[in-house]
Amino acid sequence: MFYILEGDQRAPLSPADNLQLTRWRLSTFWVMLIGYVGYYICRGNLSAALPLLELEFGYSNTQLALIGSLSELAYAAGKFINGPMADRIGGRKIFLVGMAGAVFWNIIFSLSASLTAFIVIWCCCRYFLSMGWGGLTKTIGNWYSAERNGTVMGLISVNFQFGGVVATLFAGLLVFLGVAWQGLFIYPAMVLTLILIWSYFGSRARPDDVIPGALAGASGGTGESRKNQLANYGGDEQPSVSTILRTLLGMPIYRQLLVFSFLTTLLRAVFIFWTPKFLFDLGLGASAAILQSAIFPLLGVIGTVFIGWYTDHYARHGDRARMMWIMLAMLIICLLAISLLSAAEEPNFNLILFFLGASGFFLLGPYSMSSGCLTLDIAGAKGAGSCTGILDGIGYIGASIATFGAGVMSEYLGWSQVFLTLSGFAVISTLSAWFMSRGFQKIGRAASVA
Repeated sequence: MFYILEGDQRAPLSPADNLQLTRWRLSTFWVMLIGYVGYYICRGNLSAALPLLELEFGYSNTQLALIGSLSELAYAAGKFINGPMADRIGGRKIFLVGMAGAVFWNIIFSLSASLTAFIVIWCCCRYFLSMGWGGLTKTIGNWYSAERNGTVMGLISVNFQFGGVVATLFAGLLVFLGVAWQGLFIYPAMVLTLILIWSYFGSRARPDDVIPGALAGASGGTGESRKNQLANYGGDEQPSVSTILRTLLGMPIYRQLLVFSFLTTLLRAVFIFWTPKFLFDLGLGASAAILQSAIFPLLGVIGTVFIGWYTDHYARHGDRARMMWIMLAMLIICLLAISLLSAAEEPNFNLILFFLGASGFFLLGPYSMSSGCLTLDIAGAKGAGSCTGILDGIGYIGASIATFGAGVMSEYLGWSQVFLTLSGFAVISTLSAWFMSRGFQKIGRAASVA
């Protein structure tokens, strides 16, 4: 339902207006979902191209790690800048600009032929790619009421898991068809160009752009639910970025979420960047390694939808973090199993793929909550861009360290030691989510007493 504020009261809209807004909300939802899949088509292609770049230029894992690690830093910087920017200029605008930049820099990457050029160009590309999630979260927050955060963000978060699947399968198909490494960047740019054109015409930033004064939510009452929005900006129509940041950083639960984001983004980055090369190094061919690495984000899609649905229906006291730490505890077992299996003289690829898929389920579900549903739970639509920008910025600093460290460690100590180390970070992530769970329970009990 949608409404218009009349003084301090919410007045319902006519059925015809509600129908028009519902259609635009659905269209915008699909633009954000498919549009961010497009982002990943022009992002996940690099990890798929790693085996080909090694064959073409003779790069070592340490050299390839430089591309990944430094571009993760550029991505982190972009998150810090572009997340708050989405709150200032609007989520839809920055979402579309990010797409255009990704198309341009993918094409430039395909025209390059040196390690230095690859690093600089991919850093530029990742800066523009950093605009996507903050713009998406801001836009979705404008179109849906707070009570639907878990389900809506669980569904919309499928895009970056499914985007990883699509990017990997698309690149694997291109390699299978004999396309040179340049094609792994040209063809995705062409696809994203078509998505960009559709996204421009098929979306609106907020209900007010369709019917002046319209807002999302149920009629009767004012303000966002305190159960679902924890930040209090003092009642401003649209608070300044400094007000948003000051409010968020003053909240203990948000500071805990920053730690959690650092740890889980670190873990995810190693899987996303290195899985095709990991399978290639173990003995699979380039095409097979790329295609089979899709098992990780594919199972992550299921984990993301599951945790969003489950926590909307069964989280006590608004504690979504309880299921997060339970799933992360299972991730520890998966990482230890991969470490053990990859150390064997003749690795069992079927078991390795099973545990890679399970890792996607148990990691990407909890990961998706930090910059998705929990962002809107804590910050609401008004502060969604800044909230996710800071979260992801901190997270991708960890990702930069992990991407480089995993590349160097794999070259000198082997992949078994990489996954053994990751299991240690998974233990810390589990503890971080457990402490967050206690924080949410405390907030929930205090709210129920009040």
